[in-house]
Amino acid sequence: MQFTYKTKGTCSREILFDIEDGKVKNLQFIGGCNGNLKGIGALVDGMPIDEVIARVEGIQCGMKATSCPDQLAQALKEAKAQLRA
Repeated sequence: MQFTYKTKGTCSREILFDIEDGKVKNLQFIGGCNGNLKGIGALVDGMPIDEVIARVEGIQCGMKATSCPDQLAQALKEAKAQLRA
């Protein structure tokens, strides 16, 4: 299932991803630090949703209260809620 998440408080504007069999697939950030965000996408591809959330939730970017990885965790939590509904 395909998901789109509008980020809050980061340089990236949007996160696109699929969930297949409880795993993150085809992660793509729109905007933000291109190379770093492509790296995150490659690292989490095929990883279970809960593992990604546990690894990246709460990461901050500089003095910001959030980061692109933290926003990914929020996006995945929202996607999990939608899958349960």
